Amino acid sequence: MTTTLVTNIATLVTNDPALGDGPLGLVEDAALVIEGDRVAWAGAAKDAPDADQRHDARGRACIPGFVDSHSHLVFAGDRTQEFNARMSGRAYSAGGIRTTVAATRAASDDELEANLTRYLDEALRQGTTTFETKSGYGLTVEDEARALRIAARHTDEVTYLGAHVVSPDYADDPAAYVALVTGEMLDACAPHARWVDVFCEKGAFDGDQARAVLTAGRAKGLLPRVHANQLSYGPGVQLAVELDAASADHCTHLTDADVDALAHSATVATLLPGAEFSTRAEWPDARRLIDAGATVALSTDCNPGSSFTSSMPFCIALAVRDMGMTPDEALWSATAGGAAALRRTDVGRLTPGSRADLALLDAPSHVHLAYRPGVPLVREVWRAGKRI
Repeated sequence: MTTTLVTNIATLVTNDPALGDGPLGLVEDAALVIEGDRVAWAGAAKDAPDADQRHDARGRACIPGFVDSHSHLVFAGDRTQEFNARMSGRAYSAGGIRTTVAATRAASDDELEANLTRYLDEALRQGTTTFETKSGYGLTVEDEARALRIAARHTDEVTYLGAHVVSPDYADDPAAYVALVTGEMLDACAPHARWVDVFCEKGAFDGDQARAVLTAGRAKGLLPRVHANQLSYGPGVQLAVELDAASADHCTHLTDADVDALAHSATVATLLPGAEFSTRAEWPDARRLIDAGATVALSTDCNPGSSFTSSMPFCIALAVRDMGMTPDEALWSATAGGAAALRRTDVGRLTPGSRADLALLDAPSHVHLAYRPGVPLVREVWRAGKRI
C-alpha cells in the first residue's frame, strides 16, 4: 500500500497521552504517516520515517475527524414555523416531532436519501468523518424499516428509534404502540440497525415503556442507547446505566445519583448543546459530569425540530462558552468521546492502527475552534486515508 507523510503540522491532536502532552496527546511540529486507510505512525516531524509521498499541512493544526454519535438525518420537510414561534416565546415540547413524521411519511425513498446525503456532505465539509443516525420519523413498520435501510447505505452506526414518540395513529392506545415497537416493527427493523434507542421523557415514553423497548431490542441483538433527562428529571439515565447502554444522551436534568451512576459506569453522557441553543433551554452541566469522573461526548443532535445544525465546531464553541468545558475537553469529547459513545476504538484518535480520519484546520491550534466561533476553519478532510 502507498504511504503518505503528512508533515509541517503545527500541532497534532492524537488523543493518546503516550504520544504527546496531556489527555489530547498533543505533539508540536508534528507529522503523520498514513498507510492505506490507517495511521501507521504519528509523532514529531524530526523523527518521521520515509514515505512514498508527502503532503504539506502548511503549518495547520491536525485533529481527528469528529465523531457525531447522535443525529436524526432521515427526514423530510423542516419546522421553520415552529422555530420562529419558539424564538417568539413558545416553549419546546416533544410533540413537534409529529410534524416531521407527516412530511417523512409523504416523501419518497429518493427524496429521503437526497436529504440525508445533503446533510452528510455538509457535516463532512466541517470535519465529521463518523456519524450515527436514527429512524424515528416514520413510526410505522414500513416507514421505520425504510429509514434504516436508507441510513445503512451510508453508515454502520444505524439506530432503531421507533420509540421516538407514540405514533399519532396510536394516540389513544400507547400500550398498543409499544407492543408494535417491540414486536412487528422491531422484527422488520433489527436487520438494518446496530442500536436501539428510546425517548424516555414526559410526552414520549415512561420508564417502564422504555425498559420494554430496550430489552426487546437487546434480545434481537441491538445495543441500547437512551434519550435521557432532556426536558425534565426522570428515569432515563438510571435505566441507561442499568442496561449498560453505550450512552445516555442529553443529560440536561441530573440528580446527584444520576451523575454518580454515570461516573461509575461505562455509559457515556452525550451532551447535545445544539438542542439547548435552539430551544433556549437550560444548558447541560458538563463541568459537573467531568469533575465527577463521567465520560462525556459532544454531538450535534442534528434534526429539523430542536437542533438543526450539522456543525461539530459550533457545538464545541457552545460547550466551551456555556457548559463549563475547556477547549481541550470539548475537542476530546467531540472525537474520542463520540467514539466511546459508539463503543469504537478505531476512530476519534490518530494513533498507529486507527482509521486515518483527520481534519486540517486553518489555524495553528485546535483551540481556535472555540476561539473563532462560526468561522469555517476546516480546510482539509481525510477519511479512511483519502483526502475528500
